Amino acid sequence: MNESFLALLAFTPLLLAGVLLIGFKIPAKIAMPIVFLAAAIIGLTAWDMSFSRIAASTIQGLIQTAGLLWIIFGAILLLNTLKHSGGITAIRNGFSGISPDRRVQALIVAWLFGCFIEGASGFGTPAAVAAPLMVALGFPALAAVVVGMMIQSTPVSFGAVGTPIVVGVGSGLNRASITSELEAAGSTWEIFFQQVTSGVAITHGIVGVLMPLILVVVMVRFFGANKSWKEGLSITPFALFTGISFVVPYMLVGVFLGPEFPSMIGAMVGLAIVVPAARKGFLLPKDTWDFPESSAWPDEWIGNLQIKLEDVVGQAPMSTFKGWIPYVLLAVFLVASRTIEPLKAALTSLSLSWSNILGEEGISGSMQPLYLPGGIILAVVAVTFFIHQMNARKMSAAISESTKTIFGAGFVLIFTVPMVRILINSGVNGADIVSMPVMMAQAVASGVGDIYPFFAPAIGAMGAFIAGSNTVSNLMLAEFQFSVAETLGLSTAMMVALQAVGAAAGNMIAIHNVVAASATVGLLGREGATIRKTILPTIYYLIAAGLIGLIAFYVLGVTDPLVG
Repeated sequence: MNESFLALLAFTPLLLAGVLLIGFKIPAKIAMPIVFLAAAIIGLTAWDMSFSRIAASTIQGLIQTAGLLWIIFGAILLLNTLKHSGGITAIRNGFSGISPDRRVQALIVAWLFGCFIEGASGFGTPAAVAAPLMVALGFPALAAVVVGMMIQSTPVSFGAVGTPIVVGVGSGLNRASITSELEAAGSTWEIFFQQVTSGVAITHGIVGVLMPLILVVVMVRFFGANKSWKEGLSITPFALFTGISFVVPYMLVGVFLGPEFPSMIGAMVGLAIVVPAARKGFLLPKDTWDFPESSAWPDEWIGNLQIKLEDVVGQAPMSTFKGWIPYVLLAVFLVASRTIEPLKAALTSLSLSWSNILGEEGISGSMQPLYLPGGIILAVVAVTFFIHQMNARKMSAAISESTKTIFGAGFVLIFTVPMVRILINSGVNGADIVSMPVMMAQAVASGVGDIYPFFAPAIGAMGAFIAGSNTVSNLMLAEFQFSVAETLGLSTAMMVALQAVGAAAGNMIAIHNVVAASATVGLLGREGATIRKTILPTIYYLIAAGLIGLIAFYVLGVTDPLVG
């Protein structure tokens, strides 16, 4: 088979997923089993993968699915715990003191708080935490998921204490070979790696400054009574202020301190600046925007998770601070678990793993239930039980409701994640051809030549769309992007940075991220509706990052020790 036909076959599972979910509006629970079968058949036939490798990839995907469901269950349980303790009422009341404007609430709760959670935890946790919290504050479920997915852009490259860069880029590149080249050129791996990190931070900072505004405009346009772009744009000064308050410290930390803390510190500084400014009405428009009355919401907007006033009446009054304590503890616990080495070692000591599944070299799966955000969230739930003085009946009700919600997500993810693993693991095959993701990337690269830098972020996004992870996209494609840059005689560090930026943006449309976020608010079956809305900011991000790449290479002449 020629490479063009193979590239088309490699694209087929993704195209099929898009056509079924977005074009035909088929629920993911029907679409994803079909896509899984298509990927398996293509792997078995065109790629000549062994049946055992397909089966091992499927098992690996199921192990990863268990980890995802663990996170989702924790996020849902925390919300239901707060519902029954009265914490949600306290949080709602607190926001009326900052601003009743839903646009302001989205900027603070979704963007700034969500960016902090991304920096601390990553792996889809912000949407899983922020979406149900927004539903509790009175947002429609679909709006909460769409907004929650848009968080997964600028902060993602430095999510989970820098994992997409430290692990994704660090392990995705052939470090030994590159180090030898660098030393021959009088440089070091550390200098090169920091160049990549700086490129990621600066590119994200430039593109991401508009994301808070885009987030609000998309929310107002699709979920406002008037379907108006203008009502979203009227908050432009405050949204830009929010963006600048986040990206300036974010970029400075990325350039001067490295990849571990830009998202967390950017969000903390942003919250410290923006919340007091909102209280004082600084740069806020004269109009106050809200969703239509809930009685007028279309069925598509409404999930199974509804936090209604009757759910929380009769609770003892609680201070806003006491209501927020569980989310503050969650942030503290997440940061501590990733930065305090003895604690990290203790939490990671419990690991359920299977190496070389079914004897297939390089296919392994593991789950660390205490270290995953799901385990951290359950620890917060346990503390909340005592801080909020709950009784066993209320806690039992929260557990029961959360358990019922999790089953729907499980069915979709047991097909989605294994499909991803088949694509990624297809590089070992009887046909002696590269893996499906690399085949797709090569097809794009060979077709565009010197303007390839414009498309480099889209390649990264494609990897994230497949894998649902910036880290995995970088692991799959960083070496490929590096090789293209060498071939074109361009800065390898900047090209890898564009890969990481695009992979972050791709999280906004990654199918199993959408499924995971939808599950937390009981909105399974409407994944296509979310992707149709989040694809707009994704396109913006990829075009803007691609243009920055072209300017960096061909106008500014950005270089590194390996060029030439």
